[in-house]
Amino acid sequence: MTGETIAERAPAEREGRRARRRRPRLRIALAVAAVVAAGGAAAAAALATGGDRGGGRAAALPPGTAKVARETLSDTQTEDGQLGYGPTLTATSQARGTITWLPESGDEVTRGHRLYELDGDPVVLMYGSKPSYRPLRTGTEGSDVKRFEENLSALGYGGFTVDDEYTSGTAEAVREWQDDIGAPQTGIVEVGRVAYAAGPVRVETLAANPGEPAAPGKKILAYTGTTQAVTVELDTADQRLAKKGARVEVTLPEGRPVKAEIDEVTTVIEPGGQNEDPATKVEVTIWLDSAEARKAAARYALASADVRFTAGRRENVLTVPVSALVALREGGFGVEVVKGGASSYVPVETGLFADGKVEVSGPGIAEGALVGVPK
Repeated sequence: MTGETIAERAPAEREGRRARRRRPRLRIALAVAAVVAAGGAAAAAALATGGDRGGGRAAALPPGTAKVARETLSDTQTEDGQLGYGPTLTATSQARGTITWLPESGDEVTRGHRLYELDGDPVVLMYGSKPSYRPLRTGTEGSDVKRFEENLSALGYGGFTVDDEYTSGTAEAVREWQDDIGAPQTGIVEVGRVAYAAGPVRVETLAANPGEPAAPGKKILAYTGTTQAVTVELDTADQRLAKKGARVEVTLPEGRPVKAEIDEVTTVIEPGGQNEDPATKVEVTIWLDSAEARKAAARYALASADVRFTAGRRENVLTVPVSALVALREGGFGVEVVKGGASSYVPVETGLFADGKVEVSGPGIAEGALVGVPK
């Protein structure tokens, strides 16, 4: 039985050395080599049902050996991140009019307060995941009615049931609300008079000026959330690190690591430069919303940060150097076990790959056993 290694070798420097070896160790499949180079986890290798299933004697002893170790294996990777306020979104007008007031860059706006003004009337910020798209009046039904009524109730208005039906009670509460914000008391919520965002917003930049005409689709301003966040751009090859809800460690300048978790994972396309193709990246957003994380970030507005990702962790497992793996002729992977002055190939199942090591299991694989590796 013969095998092939998964270790990489510089061809020019090692050609002579390879020729002097007593038996060749062939290269493993390129796809698996790419996974190992990335440090990612690999699926367990399935052994073929026919042919010699291991135990075959090798032609000669390997040039080097390593011990099978029992340890905790972690697939970790540290990447550069940027502290800020998370993704930037754009507020666009949904109505026609003249822009009569705008906030300043850095202002924070909460529910029920004006985000900007058209024709002297406020466009009010409300919380929700979807924009308004039609007028709301008595008799209107739908999830958009419930979303608006939830906000109206949160602002302290009553006399209606929070559901998907816009009743006369809702209209009366709306007239009271319109009176309080200085808008015409129509009892109707016109499109473009409410702007929805996921939560409180921080004005990043202005895209218009007071006095300019507004129309549906016109960009008014750009905004972010008010909670600080670290954003990391990963190559698609490192996508295994980007799992929503996964725990990470964030280290800010001159600070101790703080625990956080991945909140958002999105794919972004970066336009290429001259004679360059666009690049696909994985953008990871980590909101610093715990008390410890907020305290650590409070002294910074913008800063770089180190983010330590853990893609996988296996405790109390048997490991060997990745270079010990061989591809068996009948399929699957194995290692060359050395006992005394002889050696034989033993099939193994692989688990987590990390830090140049791989989790292995199988008959004849025990802590302290010697396996062959390149010299």
